[in-house]
Amino acid sequence: MKAKQIIVHGKVQGVGFRYFVQHSAKKLGLNGNVRNCPDATVEILVEGDAAEIEKLIEEVKQGPPLSWVHRVDVVDIPASGSHSSFLIEGW
Repeated sequence: MKAKQIIVHGKVQGVGFRYFVQHSAKKLGLNGNVRNCPDATVEILVEGDAAEIEKLIEEVKQGPPLSWVHRVDVVDIPASGSHSSFLIEGW
């Protein structure tokens, strides 16, 4: 199992981005969470199969129709195994 922290920059808040990420991650069988950050970015913590995480990153780079993704920063992090689903934080 692999894990990554993904920070998405651009017009990614107020456009359904977190719901888009949650739907995509669940479809790919990934666990973790997504949240809006105070600096107007979106943070994704994801765990699962490396190939499926790469697919999620490609989908995140496209984003939902009303979003505009300027940059995606991806960092490897230790997998904790503490997530049993994919959640939107703050709800």
